[in-house]
Amino acid sequence: MEEVLEKGKLAKVASYQLNGVTTEDKNKALQLIADQLIQDLDYILSENQKDIVDGRTNGLNESVIDRIMLDKDRIRLMYNAIYQLIDLADPIGDVLESIEKDNGLLIERKRVPIGVIGMIYEARPNVTIDAATLAVKTGNAVILRGSSSAKYSNQALVHSIHQALSTSNLSVDAVQLIENTNRDSAKALFTLNEYLDVLIPRGGKNLIETVIKESTVPVIETGAGNCHVYIDDTADVKMVQDIAINAKIQRPSVCNAIETVLIHEDWFNHHGVELLDTLRENKVEIYGDDIVCEAFPFAKQASEEIWYTEFLDLAIAVRVVKNCNSAVNHINAYGTKHSEAIITANDNHAIYFQTHVDAAVVYHNASTRFTDGFEFGYGAEIGISTQKLHARGPMGLPALTSSKFFIHGTGQIRS
Repeated sequence: MEEVLEKGKLAKVASYQLNGVTTEDKNKALQLIADQLIQDLDYILSENQKDIVDGRTNGLNESVIDRIMLDKDRIRLMYNAIYQLIDLADPIGDVLESIEKDNGLLIERKRVPIGVIGMIYEARPNVTIDAATLAVKTGNAVILRGSSSAKYSNQALVHSIHQALSTSNLSVDAVQLIENTNRDSAKALFTLNEYLDVLIPRGGKNLIETVIKESTVPVIETGAGNCHVYIDDTADVKMVQDIAINAKIQRPSVCNAIETVLIHEDWFNHHGVELLDTLRENKVEIYGDDIVCEAFPFAKQASEEIWYTEFLDLAIAVRVVKNCNSAVNHINAYGTKHSEAIITANDNHAIYFQTHVDAAVVYHNASTRFTDGFEFGYGAEIGISTQKLHARGPMGLPALTSSKFFIHGTGQIRS
């Protein structure tokens, strides 16, 4: 597709220019972007409102609307995140390895930018800012392709970014937005090998699976969040209530919210109905196994498909298990390798759980809602990787770098 090809060329040229940009110049550009967001606040919110109106007209559910929605507080969070990013150390140029040979040859391996990063994402205009600013800090160019549900918001945000970059020492072409949101533009991005160095999908299970299957560009897999909390037999009742409610309802539309609760049978016999009542009081729809449905008549019977489901809404699946090992087996069978938690007073069980669960982030006595680049001190994140190569978990600055060998000699030749 012509737009994708043209913007790929521009981004590639910009990526070469970015190789020589100083940390000072990059931080100044980030400051300009943050300040421009506040300056353009009213315009950004008015454009976002167009997406909200269109979304409701098109029948999008409220969890998706919540992901699209921007307000003054969310713009202020973007602003704060950019300034946190400015304060972080620039990884570019870090010496990862240094070897001095007997012949005096000095071999250094240093962090360098990846080059051109492609981002394809759904519904979340905050990703536009996260991806653009992380790319700027690491000296990468970025090509953004959001969804039609947030097209006005994304265009407004990139307009602000371009306004800021136009007064900086960085090329405006360092940040590109594919404005055509039909499937053809996505497919063109999947095969843009000549200009893209890596493609990162961020969204639901279907998007991620499509990108993995159809892309010829290398992909960093950012997984859907079918996250679990396992309540062990020694779990503190108040801690369970606090963590389970926070992890499910604080913001149910995000990928680090829990979708399944696994409960040790002894704990369930003593406290299970109380927890289910609390969830129901918070308007959470409950799907349960036979034991749960027998004990709690408001629960709906869970099908096999339910255990795989990322609800992204006020719904949850609940299963009673015999022990910690059973919980681990369930998670490894149905989970998406994102974030998993155990609530227990037994340190040995916590160690077993965290060691054997196959996930990027494993918690002991804490909410899964902390799986986030900002919470981890990264300033932002470009995604949460659920793969095991190159990067895993929230991807901050180091995850957006490659490495290069710099060899220093004094005339050595190989004999």
